[in-house]
Amino acid sequence: MDIKKSAPVILLYLLFIFPASISLAGTPHKNPPQDAQFANACSSKNSNRDVESINNLLNQNNGNNIPGNKKAFVNRGCSGKKLLALASAKGLTGDPTKNRTLPSINDPKAKLGKKLFFTKGLGGDNDSACVTCHHPSLGGGDNLSLSIGTGAEDPDLLGPGRYHSESAVGGEYDGGPTVPRNAPTVFNIGLWDQVLFHDGRVESLGKTVGANGDDGFGIRTPDSAFGVADPDSGSNLTAAQSRFPVTSPEEMRGFSAPDDSNETVRNKLVEKLSSDWEDEFNDAFGDSLVNYSRIAEAIGEYERSMVFVNSPWRKFLEGDKHAISQSAKRGGILFFSSIENGGANCASCHSGDFFTDEKFHVLATPQIGRGKGNDNGTLSNDDFGRFRESNNVADMYKFRTSTLLNVEVTGPWGHAGGYTTLEGMVRHMLNPADSIANYDFSQLDSTVQATDMQTNTQYALDQLAQNRINNVDDVHRIVELTDKDVADIVEFLHALTDPCVKDRACLAPWIPDEYETDPSGLLLHAIDSNGDLL
Repeated sequence: MDIKKSAPVILLYLLFIFPASISLAGTPHKNPPQDAQFANACSSKNSNRDVESINNLLNQNNGNNIPGNKKAFVNRGCSGKKLLALASAKGLTGDPTKNRTLPSINDPKAKLGKKLFFTKGLGGDNDSACVTCHHPSLGGGDNLSLSIGTGAEDPDLLGPGRYHSESAVGGEYDGGPTVPRNAPTVFNIGLWDQVLFHDGRVESLGKTVGANGDDGFGIRTPDSAFGVADPDSGSNLTAAQSRFPVTSPEEMRGFSAPDDSNETVRNKLVEKLSSDWEDEFNDAFGDSLVNYSRIAEAIGEYERSMVFVNSPWRKFLEGDKHAISQSAKRGGILFFSSIENGGANCASCHSGDFFTDEKFHVLATPQIGRGKGNDNGTLSNDDFGRFRESNNVADMYKFRTSTLLNVEVTGPWGHAGGYTTLEGMVRHMLNPADSIANYDFSQLDSTVQATDMQTNTQYALDQLAQNRINNVDDVHRIVELTDKDVADIVEFLHALTDPCVKDRACLAPWIPDEYETDPSGLLLHAIDSNGDLL
């Protein structure tokens, strides 16, 4: 036999007999059966079977048995299917509105609520409105680290360029913002089921999923003791929170009647609105009675109508594999994967289709601004977060997990708005201590009070460190990722944005135009720092 001529035949025969143990290079595969499974999963035309196959592989031994050379293969060539598998394992659909009843902006109460939301007539000094800190064109917030409600130089100028007036009546003037916490977005506010505000001071006692607090168990507010239902809260969390901005001197109430109770403040506003707004209330409620419960209900329905969930991420989960970029897919894998499996573990807190567990965690984001007057033993302008409500030492420096839907447009980020870029916030979440140590103060407006940031925030960092030592449930852990990984996560977060929130024409139904009826003549037609209408 001519060995040289027969060698190819012999090799083919050996490969036929031992296909799972011999490669063309002559070396055994480390785990050939699983290699074949990955190859089949990624090359199959049946997308549902792809996801199921990869999901099964990832779930085996927490994904630790994936061959090293195949991890890169899956991330690179099969990232979309792997991401779908991770999302499927967490029960995600992309639609957080399922099984919920939410109003349309065309509903009569929501239409009335829009006018009430924009009227400065609900401000004690007629110089601020709900929209002052929560404009749809500004991400449902105000695009400021910390807000200026009452006493602004120009009441109608919202967002960057809004400053506290030195000649404002009452309060303290130090040149900086007056509201101690960042304004949370009102977008998708009807999807919250447990708490509202950074410290959860408006809280559903039943916490029924899908109810927005309307479950018959009651809602606790600042007008009632902790854990006790407020009989005047209204039917849901959104209506309940609408009762309180008007009672804050810095936000809407002003300083002309500093000793009035919350009830008195609301009653005076009702008296002010009654004669001019009766027809509007008749259209919405069927009779002309004006009271604050109805005001709060109407504002709440307007806010609850701001449902913006049609993101590229949702389209991706619904079958459009090209709806998000490869970078976003890689970022999503990092987002949903545990630290042990090379991920960032973001979904441990930013969970579900609403991307929040609605719980409270110590994150030690920069403590800037005037603070809430808490004394940490060194300074008295700190903010103790949830502890201020619960009086439970375990809640020191804890703040509510924010939703990440539309997070691209809802900055600045952090309970005090300490980060003005989404990348900065992501990097903080990877390593809070390192981010605080290297904090870039130049990102803040020069008027923001930041002299005490390092001192105050160190107390929160110390609390975080102690929580790690005590192995507190869901405690934040340090994550090491590359710059490329960070960029991928940011890209994934951008994929959670409903395009409508960046389109003024799409947002128009939620913003009064010049033809809107204006019973008090006090509708706030907002402008930016260039004088252009928002």
